[in-house]
Amino acid sequence: MEVKHYATCFWPGLAELWWRGRLSALPAAIAFTLIVNLILVARYLYPGWIHSGLVSLAFWGGLIALFFYILRTARELPALINPRDTCEEPDQFPEARIAYLGGRWEEAEGLLTDVLAIEPRDPPALLLLTGVYRHTGRLEAAVLLLREISRLEAADDWRLEIETESKRLTRASEAENTSEQMDTKNHVSETKNAA
Repeated sequence: MEVKHYATCFWPGLAELWWRGRLSALPAAIAFTLIVNLILVARYLYPGWIHSGLVSLAFWGGLIALFFYILRTARELPALINPRDTCEEPDQFPEARIAYLGGRWEEAEGLLTDVLAIEPRDPPALLLLTGVYRHTGRLEAAVLLLREISRLEAADDWRLEIETESKRLTRASEAENTSEQMDTKNHVSETKNAA
């Protein structure tokens, strides 16, 4: 992991917001912002507003708390960035890929569900699940999932694969529509012949 990734550890809540998109970390980030601003205002803009001893106590207490937060977040950062790499459970993505390539759609879907339980924003697993949905005829679910994948920041490196899967979905949808139209025409002609 690169050193620049650790820059997100210096603001409480930022690492979880940035790497995981967890809105539950937003209150901590906002609270820290408010505390820093309150200390700055009480110290420099209105020095007589709050007793200087309380301001100093808040500053040093906040600095100590920030130090421990930075240490905790730096220790947890690898799990935030790559949860599959740091998880104690074995990575089932290779088995899911083998099941997908073997045409065992139900098995692949189950394994991909397990992978996504560990890392719900994993572009390769989500793309493979989109392919499973396409092969099992759940085109609407595949289109929705592909839309969600394209919105992920983590999927920026997977644009080519997303576009390719989108084209496959378009072809599958057109083939399904053509098949339905042919079935309708056959049904109409059978009805006319029977009459």
